Amino acid sequence: MKLRQLRVGELLALAGAILVIVSLFERSYEAPVGNLDAWNTFGPGVVLLLVAVCGALAMVISALTERTTALPVSTAVWCVLLGLLAVVAAIVRVLERPEHATSVCIGVWLALAGAVAILVGAWQVLRDERPQLYPPARPAARPRP
Repeated sequence: MKLRQLRVGELLALAGAILVIVSLFERSYEAPVGNLDAWNTFGPGVVLLLVAVCGALAMVISALTERTTALPVSTAVWCVLLGLLAVVAAIVRVLERPEHATSVCIGVWLALAGAVAILVGAWQVLRDERPQLYPPARPAARPRP
């Protein structure tokens, strides 16, 4: 596996996945009961973010391990859909106030930035028109009798 094989879109989606994972452990809201993180406010929004992270990681792993473009392109297509759902979920998390939270903290903003990075990265992978990572084989011509 060579990391040089990764394109800009895959690297962006990987960075977005890392941001979302980090956001899970940072405080997301300040509430009268104390600081809340993603695990305290676990719900459908967090699940959609985690599914988008899995999609982004699958896209990166398929780009690193596959020799053809079929699986990386199909995972990128699904990753665009999952990234879009994650962006919507992250926006809802920015707007909601669970348990009478008084303010939004860094975890929510990291999740939103990560979800947008996953969506943009997957979209960029689909825009990249390189047909494959490896040049096609060109066998030597047979000598004529």
